[in-house]
Amino acid sequence: MKKTEDREQLNYYLHVHQIESVFNEALLPHLSLYKFDEGEIICEQGDPRSHLYILVKGKIKIFTTSSEGSKLIIAFKSPLEIVGDIEFIQDIEMMNTVEAVTPVHMIGVHYNWLNKYGSDYPPLLQFLLKIITRKFRIKNDSFIFNLMYPVEVRLASYLLSISFDESNADFKGRLSINNLKDAAGLIGTSYRHLNRVINQLCEEGLIERTKEYILVKDSKRLSTLANHNIYE
Repeated sequence: MKKTEDREQLNYYLHVHQIESVFNEALLPHLSLYKFDEGEIICEQGDPRSHLYILVKGKIKIFTTSSEGSKLIIAFKSPLEIVGDIEFIQDIEMMNTVEAVTPVHMIGVHYNWLNKYGSDYPPLLQFLLKIITRKFRIKNDSFIFNLMYPVEVRLASYLLSISFDESNADFKGRLSINNLKDAAGLIGTSYRHLNRVINQLCEEGLIERTKEYILVKDSKRLSTLANHNIYE
């Protein structure tokens, strides 16, 4: 993680995402811009709550880990997204682990300043409410998507979500073979059936499988198969 005091870039992100009015004059000086490298952990499940982060560039992965060490991917998120909103409202430890899938830029503010200057500021509270309720809507949509679409459609959507980033055309992600069980859990299928579908998509030329990873070969056909649904 790198914290930068580049106020010009921070103000640019506030402007481009139209969130200048979310923060009052007392809060603005306490905003900072944070940069995370691909694969870097932004916050970890069980950590004490400290910062509210607003994702303004890049893509993140949110997952939870059981006491036995099993990992379940919950979602992938692109801008504009908030990390730590529920923890701030509920005053609880971090619920999940958040990892940068691509190089990520986030605006962060410590909870102490939020409590002091923002807890009764209507634009900020309305912004948090909008984001939190959107998360519930997306959860509902994902639940329906998993129930109504076959595994090949859900896998296509999942592969597109981890392989590309609209804000970074140079990013070309891939699915590690070690993460196949996590993928099966997220899209709601068995590990065995997932492997069958992967082999099917390989035969059709949409993806390529090596000993280490799965790579998207034909993103246009994969997007058509996914019916333009992308996991969030």
